[in-house]
Amino acid sequence: MKLHSGRLNRLLKIMRPVPDNSIEGAGAGTWSEVAEVWAEVQDALPSRGERLDNGLNLSRRPARVRIRYRDDVTPDMRFVMGTRVMEIISGPAELGNRDGLEFMVEDFRSAGNGA
Repeated sequence: MKLHSGRLNRLLKIMRPVPDNSIEGAGAGTWSEVAEVWAEVQDALPSRGERLDNGLNLSRRPARVRIRYRDDVTPDMRFVMGTRVMEIISGPAELGNRDGLEFMVEDFRSAGNGA
């Protein structure tokens, strides 16, 4: 599969986790920018963004992200597009002969009360 540059119309930041190794920082950490890349972002249809889990209706915002091939993107990273933060839930899958990478992502929502 060939990745067409005309479809790469969204500027994303690739972020990697940086753990806090201090005693008080257990479970805390920050994110560091790896690169800014052009990407194709395709949101899944809203009907597929809802599912039932133990009787609760959970809303998600899944999407497919395609970028040019890189060998430094791992599943523990995330993408940031403006104010939208997307966790990688699947991938990377190689497109063609190192033409590109494809990921399945979901919008990140922190745990707890959103108020």
